[in-house]
Amino acid sequence: MAYVKRRMEADILPCLGPRPAAEIEAPRIVAMVKAIEARGARDIAKRALETTGQVFRYAIAHGYCRRNPAAEIRPSDVLKATRKINYARIETRELPNLLKAIEVYRGKHITRFALKLMALTFVRTTELIEAKWEEIDIENGRWNIPAERMKMRTPHIVPLAKQTIKTLDMLRHLTGNSQWLFPGERSEKRPISNNTILKALERMGYKGEMTGHGFRGLVSTLLHEQGFNHDHIELQLAHAPRNAVSAVYNHALYLAPRAKMMQDRADFLEQTMRNGKLIQFTSKVA
Repeated sequence: MAYVKRRMEADILPCLGPRPAAEIEAPRIVAMVKAIEARGARDIAKRALETTGQVFRYAIAHGYCRRNPAAEIRPSDVLKATRKINYARIETRELPNLLKAIEVYRGKHITRFALKLMALTFVRTTELIEAKWEEIDIENGRWNIPAERMKMRTPHIVPLAKQTIKTLDMLRHLTGNSQWLFPGERSEKRPISNNTILKALERMGYKGEMTGHGFRGLVSTLLHEQGFNHDHIELQLAHAPRNAVSAVYNHALYLAPRAKMMQDRADFLEQTMRNGKLIQFTSKVA
């Protein structure tokens, strides 16, 4: 598959490729896996280890080496544990079904829009449900989240894809008179509950399988596998470390390629939902 080829070219071959298979030992494979994990791509690291094991099995079968050092390593031996309860998410192959389930969600309309925007923007759940209309800049195609609402306590820009703007326009007809994108049902002084998205996913049949945070992990895996720049992904996920000096301008770093990435991502979601299967797309931005 195309993503396996990209994984080989981006992560495995640069580290292991120049050496004969018989000369590669477990510590070098561990170093490769940890280097991938260090950039925030734990799932990619795990899959790179699996792919490496498959390559060694082929090498053994064809007489290039006698043992498979990757088989001597378990992901849990070298990778940090994940909090599965808090960050549960579906496998990428299940994404088409999730997107269709969101499209036909029978609950409240604003909840369906919240799910759609979560998939399109992959911000943190709190950052989404506490969003205010004053933060949305349709004219310039961006959502400006102030520092006080961000986990990193620095401003964050979410470039708005065409599909995101269309969703926001529809949502504005429902909640545009409120300060909140998602006002609470009992009182417009507060936004919807933190559990709204989680409960909606449970109603759709994804209890224990998908969370709001799961959209972030899912998009990170897909974007890395599909060749997008790691720094652009990390900045858009607001993972990048920032200090007081850089905070003023760092949130706008790589904004043009990030906007292109967000539009490519939205196009991918739209086509995947329509076709009922994952489509392939790759980064055209260096």
